[in-house]
Amino acid sequence: MQNNLKMERARLKMTQADLAAKVGVSRQTINAIEQGKYGPSTILALRLSLVFDKSVNELFALDEDDLN
Repeated sequence: MQNNLKMERARLKMTQADLAAKVGVSRQTINAIEQGKYGPSTILALRLSLVFDKSVNELFALDEDDLN
């Protein structure tokens, strides 16, 4: 799964720890999502979309591998 979290975080001048605190997860979880090692739950994806004022589709996109 591709994501734009790192870019959106930079736009708002937020650290991973700042973002993690806002959405109620650990900094390590944010890091894993940004690196594509972990796909967020639906609830977490929605929380992230609220923080960035973007739709979930603007933050996350499926890779070809995710479709198979």
